[in-house]
Amino acid sequence: MLRIRLTLPRRITAQTYTHQDLIHDAIINGLEAAGCNASDLIGLNARLWTFAPIGWHNGHQGWVHSLIISTSDLDITRALIRLKPETINQRRWNGETLSFAGAQLNIEPDPMFPQQTQLACLLLSPLVLQAKQGTSKQWCKNLGDLDLSEIISRKLSAKAGRPIQLTIQPDTLYLRANPKHSVLVNLKQFPNGQKSFVIGMQAPLLIQGSEDDLRFAWYTGIGEKTRNGFGCLGLLEAGVQ
Repeated sequence: MLRIRLTLPRRITAQTYTHQDLIHDAIINGLEAAGCNASDLIGLNARLWTFAPIGWHNGHQGWVHSLIISTSDLDITRALIRLKPETINQRRWNGETLSFAGAQLNIEPDPMFPQQTQLACLLLSPLVLQAKQGTSKQWCKNLGDLDLSEIISRKLSAKAGRPIQLTIQPDTLYLRANPKHSVLVNLKQFPNGQKSFVIGMQAPLLIQGSEDDLRFAWYTGIGEKTRNGFGCLGLLEAGVQ
């Protein structure tokens, strides 16, 4: 398990993007250059990893100055150790580019103490969940309507191949003050003009469980589409940096 942070120095302008897949594809390029196979990173049999772009938005335009990349997989851990920031780059068909050349790479410390049983977290990237509505699925938009403990524990158990039992409580004061806490993330734009998007949710979370289960959630991410940059956790006390 490993988690790294890449940070662009002040002398380098924050990278701009309009669709999150530009960042995703740049990270894929970097991990492949570090020795990962594409099939380990994308697709049905992909291994467990997630990421979060750290920056800000203004309308549909995003700026990213730091990247968190996290994994609970041994092979991807080895690749992260070998990763070179300059290999995280991508140029899209529409001329949009992103590069983390010149970024500083640091290994993030493990947040867990021996026998720790809870983490106060925020979501560095939105939590994505879908619920069945008849024969289709709809994006979940309200954390207060969900049994997060059951949903997240079930999904993480399937990923881990073992039972995981977490109790997850969103901050009720935050939900009361922010009843609309969903966010639309533009994911991809196709050459024919079509676009795809994801709706996720953001709020502080108190996560309780065993040390091993908490650590697995921390490094893997929670919810759906984690490999596309969703459900990446951060420590509430550290804030978004």
